[in-house]
Amino acid sequence: MDLLVHNGRIDQIAPSLSLTADKIIEADDLHVSPGWVDIFAHFGEPGYEEKETIESGSKAALAGGYTDVFLIPNNKPVTDDKSGVEYLKQSARNNPVQIHPIGAITKSTEGKELAELYDMHRSGAVAFSDGTKSIQAAGLLLKALQYVKAIQAPIIQLPDDRSIQPQGLMHEGITSTQIGLPGRPDISESIQANRDIVLNKYTDSNLHLTGISSAATVDCIRNGKKEQAGLTCSVTAHHLMFSEEDMMGYNTLLKSNPPFRTQSDRQALIQAIHDGVIDCLASHHFPHEPDRKVCEFEQASNGMIGLETTFAIARTAIPDLPLDKIIALMACNPRKIFALPNATIASGEIACLTLFDPNREWLVEESSLRSRSKNSPVLGKVLKGKAIGTVLHGNFQTA
Repeated sequence: MDLLVHNGRIDQIAPSLSLTADKIIEADDLHVSPGWVDIFAHFGEPGYEEKETIESGSKAALAGGYTDVFLIPNNKPVTDDKSGVEYLKQSARNNPVQIHPIGAITKSTEGKELAELYDMHRSGAVAFSDGTKSIQAAGLLLKALQYVKAIQAPIIQLPDDRSIQPQGLMHEGITSTQIGLPGRPDISESIQANRDIVLNKYTDSNLHLTGISSAATVDCIRNGKKEQAGLTCSVTAHHLMFSEEDMMGYNTLLKSNPPFRTQSDRQALIQAIHDGVIDCLASHHFPHEPDRKVCEFEQASNGMIGLETTFAIARTAIPDLPLDKIIALMACNPRKIFALPNATIASGEIACLTLFDPNREWLVEESSLRSRSKNSPVLGKVLKGKAIGTVLHGNFQTA
């Protein structure tokens, strides 16, 4: 089919259009979908501009085919009030992607006192989370889940009980024993996931668990979804590709929280994608400057960049996953869960589109990455699937 976009809307869709246009986008195997949405990324600004800025992060998001990105609040200062939300919104006014701030659940993400949730929501916060700092106190999370019911904004929680072997550097298992690194067991994730699911059931609220990494957590969510319409979850594409065995070389680019777990955990995540238990792919884009990664494993920071490679990693790691399921994970489901516009591809609808080639193979190189940081674990790998560009606010932008 051909699509004609006029004045920011899809004007015509037909098998063949022979019209004069200001710009024609034409390519072999060109696909189009609703604009992709990332729900968990860190752009550094304000406070950590040496890692990433709104400008550089937006360029990375565009290169990955995203039209919308949610920014976690772990900045300096923390995005925990309306002025912080408004700063991010104003700073991104002329960006190639739409920025949606996530407001902090607690003041300064310290996990002690609720932040100004209502004011942040009115200023444009799309959801609430303490980002990389999981809420440890059950009573505090319970209050947050109750509070957001009135404003219909989801809570995003990274399930991580920090009281369980916090000194761990990777998954606790055979590989950690073999290479002599302290490990963290998967119960540090599944225990907290189960607790949070119980709290969400009690409050009948909206909870999104992100960064799930274990089969045990998948089972908790699978069972919880039988009784809770407001329970959703996401996984990173990296956890669909890597496992603990890839840590044998002490590659600091693979150091992350949650850690990469066993092959059986990885397969459980893939099966959960096929089954529809997992709702979204989240990049968990955590940029770091070189000295945070080029160091001893114990000293290296957790996290990796992912906006530019999430689609390609998913295509490469799960080659038999139908395209419509990937698009549901990256575009349709996040829009529904977080109440964004649908971006329906139909005549008369607003044109918010991602253009991509699902079969193009490309080599990931530092020189091709748009992010200010280059801490990607897929450097040097050939991936399948590449964004071509986006259509947003009536403009085509090359990825």
